[in-house]
Amino acid sequence: MKQLQKFYPHALAVIGFVLVSLAYFYPVLSGKQIFQSDIVQYTGMAKEQNDFRAAQQTEPYWTNSAFGGMPTYQLGANYPHDYIGKLDDALRFLPRPADYLMLYFVGFYLLLIVLRTNPLKAFFGALAFGLSTYLIIILGVGHNAKAHAIAYMPMVVAGVILVFRQRYLAGGLLTMVAAALEINANHFQMTYYLLLLLLVLSVYFAAGLIKEKNYKALGISIATFVVAGILAIGANATNIMATAEYTDFSMRGKSELTFNPDGSQNTTTSSMKYDYITEYSYGIAESLNLIAPRLFGGSNSEVLGKESESYQYAIAQGASEAEAAQFASSLPTYWGDQPIVAAPAYIGAVVFFLCVLALFADNRKIKYAFLAAALLSLLLSWGKNFAGLTQFFIDYVPLYDKFRAVSSIQVILELCMPVLAVMGLHAFFNEQDEAKKKKALRYAGAVSLGIIAFLFVAKGMFTFSGANDARMFGDERSRVVLDLLKADRESLYLADLLRSGFLITVAFGVLWLSLKSKIQQQTAVIIVGVVMIGDLFFVDKKYVKNDDQTFVSASQIEQPFQATEADNFILRDTSHYRVYDVFGRLEGRTSYFHKSVGGYSAVRPRRMDQLFEYQVDRELQGLFSAIDTTNFHLTRNSQVLDMLNVKYLIMQTNDGQHLPLVNPTANGNAWFVKQLRMAGSADAEMRALDKMDTKNVAIVNQTEFGALVKKTVFEKDSTASISVAAYKPNYIKYKSRNAHDGLAVFSEMYYGNGWNAYIDGKKADHFRADYVLRAMHVPAGSHTIEFKFEPEVVQKGGTIALASSVLMVFLIVGGIYFERRKLWFKDQK
Repeated sequence: MKQLQKFYPHALAVIGFVLVSLAYFYPVLSGKQIFQSDIVQYTGMAKEQNDFRAAQQTEPYWTNSAFGGMPTYQLGANYPHDYIGKLDDALRFLPRPADYLMLYFVGFYLLLIVLRTNPLKAFFGALAFGLSTYLIIILGVGHNAKAHAIAYMPMVVAGVILVFRQRYLAGGLLTMVAAALEINANHFQMTYYLLLLLLVLSVYFAAGLIKEKNYKALGISIATFVVAGILAIGANATNIMATAEYTDFSMRGKSELTFNPDGSQNTTTSSMKYDYITEYSYGIAESLNLIAPRLFGGSNSEVLGKESESYQYAIAQGASEAEAAQFASSLPTYWGDQPIVAAPAYIGAVVFFLCVLALFADNRKIKYAFLAAALLSLLLSWGKNFAGLTQFFIDYVPLYDKFRAVSSIQVILELCMPVLAVMGLHAFFNEQDEAKKKKALRYAGAVSLGIIAFLFVAKGMFTFSGANDARMFGDERSRVVLDLLKADRESLYLADLLRSGFLITVAFGVLWLSLKSKIQQQTAVIIVGVVMIGDLFFVDKKYVKNDDQTFVSASQIEQPFQATEADNFILRDTSHYRVYDVFGRLEGRTSYFHKSVGGYSAVRPRRMDQLFEYQVDRELQGLFSAIDTTNFHLTRNSQVLDMLNVKYLIMQTNDGQHLPLVNPTANGNAWFVKQLRMAGSADAEMRALDKMDTKNVAIVNQTEFGALVKKTVFEKDSTASISVAAYKPNYIKYKSRNAHDGLAVFSEMYYGNGWNAYIDGKKADHFRADYVLRAMHVPAGSHTIEFKFEPEVVQKGGTIALASSVLMVFLIVGGIYFERRKLWFKDQK
């Protein structure tokens, strides 16, 4: 009974998290769903995969609807024996996005309990973590995988701490399960950042054990992590192996090209270009947004009130109140270094104050580990603004160059600072020496309010001009608006400094009254907690609202795109072809209706992307300079689009209408060529495409595929043909007829890790041609040619996942048995 009583506060906390999550996103209770821009794009990308799954009750693992063809490994593919995924589904039983918010709360609460925080403080601390502005905004825009991975981070940290505290069984099992769930969330960038945090914590604990000469505990801890890590990875083996296999094929792999689209030398030694990795770099001063939300203007689309200069200017120009409000409702007040910001990364003024309090009040040395991790993530989030450290990590830290948007590493800071905040609150009330409490509180107040005061006085150091202002307000007429914006930015700067200063003063005052016994401890905790959460809540609601634009009907989410006249015109053609949306190539809409050469993905196929950067995009103006809009025909040919079987293009007119264009010279699904030319490098392959007749000539990389080439000159007569006889995303059958031995080129993306070719049922070699396509030798006569996507990685990974999952179950059951026996023997004594 005593054991059950211990769980009551935790059960109440979990119930509270469920209620808060549902209340925060209350429209989900009426069946509405949140409109997430990234998920809308994903829906377009995954349409063919999802339709195939529903019809065939199996996975295709390949889609032809995006980027000419790519694996679905990063498009939500379901893998065999993914039992960790089923566990995750059970844990996320609330409607989205309340499920992720609840996971934020529960995971962080568990971490705080492991850090020996009482349930009430842990409850408020968990709410502070989950309501951190960045964590809410990523739910608003649809970065679900990122939110998913962040939610499991605190659980992993909790497990690691337990192990180092020599709670090997409980800690090992928690680490194993939490790490498996973390990996299953499938956002390897967030998991990578978690590893950096764990590295800092491990160094702290290992140093302590070495100092104590407790090598046995260190050895057992390491062994526990090895077992837990192997099984966590093993349970996710299919996803990890498939992702690793695909990485080099994607834009996260290193380019083989040594020159840039403009002809200049490509000196990049990392997987991605430095500018791409650091495009989203936090400004050094901008990081102060952590304690005052709109210090740098807030977002690229901020709503300003009637007191704003912009609103008053519109009224002065004769606008109605409604028109003025509309004018001031979506202005780019953000003036930081990043291209786009949906909301500031605000952790809370009270959270910051309590963090500072922890540094003075908490005697536990682990605070320095969390502080070090927070500072490291802050420095790395500056990216190009702290180039030395960033370049060092890109050059020397394994895998760091695989990830972009370095500003997102601040998630580690956003985890560590609420931990420190609750540690500060806990230490303050646990300290028995009143003099020490006073000193710690005074120092924390002086530092926190001192920073606010300094920023208030230092207002003149800032111009309130942003990196994007020149592009948006370049002409003389728009500079009037820019001057208004600067004034409004300055007002936001001052207003939020005063706001943060007021909140810190309130928290300081409550703790001071508690110190003087004017307020009871529990009351003080509740007041500080409510102020801390209320602060974050009202900031969050500026950016993720519960209105009809944010939450819409389920049907609108399931079918986010409506076919245009251009789509309907193209869909009348029931043959197999591709579509190129000229000004929407990197969006998912076209993939929803057609087999597109574009799409929306941060891990899109590298060579396909390069093909457009080097061959199509640079010729865009010339290619579309003369269009016969009456007959929808291009008057200039493009060999690259032809070989990709782009039969239709979608242009957008000045009034926003979609215009379908027919490309009559598309090569079709497959064709025989007269000549095969060998290229010695990727550079030579790309340059050969500048002026090549793709209908009669194919280019093959000698170094990679020279051994598979039988001859280079072929007879091609007018009767030779190849046509599609059957099509599925993961299976294509062709019928070929040729009087001579020939070389066939197929307008399908080459991916050697899974696609197998068969001629008349017998496996045959195929290779890459024309930089991205498939080619193979076809003997004379009539034949059936089949391409089947048969990825071995799925079968091998599934076997490993099954074995690992079984071992995990045995360990969990065994662990529960031994823990119960331990409790039974303890009760007997």
